[in-house]
Amino acid sequence: MEKIIKKIQELKKKRNAVILAHNYQIPEVQDVADFLGDSLGLSRRAAETQADVIVFCGVHFMAETAAILSPEKTVLIPDREAGCPMADMIGREKLLELKRENPGALVVSYVNTTAEVKSETDVCCTSANAVEIVNALKDRDIIFVPDKYLGSFAAAKTGKKMILFNGYCPVHMKILPQDIKKAKEKHPRAAVIVHPECRTDVVKLADAVVSTSGMVRFVKETDAEEFIIGTETGIVYRLQKENPDKKIYPASEIAVCENMKKITLEKVLWSLEELKYEVRVEEKIRKKALKSIEKMIEIG
Repeated sequence: MEKIIKKIQELKKKRNAVILAHNYQIPEVQDVADFLGDSLGLSRRAAETQADVIVFCGVHFMAETAAILSPEKTVLIPDREAGCPMADMIGREKLLELKRENPGALVVSYVNTTAEVKSETDVCCTSANAVEIVNALKDRDIIFVPDKYLGSFAAAKTGKKMILFNGYCPVHMKILPQDIKKAKEKHPRAAVIVHPECRTDVVKLADAVVSTSGMVRFVKETDAEEFIIGTETGIVYRLQKENPDKKIYPASEIAVCENMKKITLEKVLWSLEELKYEVRVEEKIRKKALKSIEKMIEIG
């Protein structure tokens, strides 16, 4: 492994590359990354660098977002089969159909969507700012895609009725109320933090409902010494590494995203060696998709 890491570092310098790793990546990939975080945050940080190449260790829509924000850079994903089932639930045609059925409605798309869907979107949102974005849209009907649970969470917090697409994250759906209750029985002093992609009955059991970046801050800044984490298990490694004096427990050991785990150190190395697999977004789509991201940044 040390030889692979050394080669990665050498090639990164040679290619003038930056390596991004999502919080759900395997530990060794997290450790080799220049930046670790959530999807949009990583893309924005990479856009600010002088790198020529971005290696995105995540899933396909994340690499697309990086390509939208950094059209002058070469964006690579180490495994082209690393997709997102939730993002794939809503395509451009399905969204256009929703828009036809609800004329005049604004479209809010979670960043966990394809570039094509973003290009037909009025404003994007993240799991961290969904409530703020929805709250800022006054006196208009809102179509929210693709995650009905994040949409329901935003609707409950803002008091707004929204047209929710029936999409969801299969990984977060694996986290059940009984998992939270069992973990709480085992660790009664632990604070329960869950992602808003979780089922509504799980969200109701949480002490805090936050994004992955929010979890990183919450664990660091909160006085509690134990935490039950309701999201994909990959983030537990980062939380434990950054908070060695605290105890971190996954709410469910089976909440694992197989797509995220497809990327390995070997694939990162091959990606840098062969400049594969490049992710491109057609310029016409990129410009339209960029507007929905810029609108979100403007509101937020």
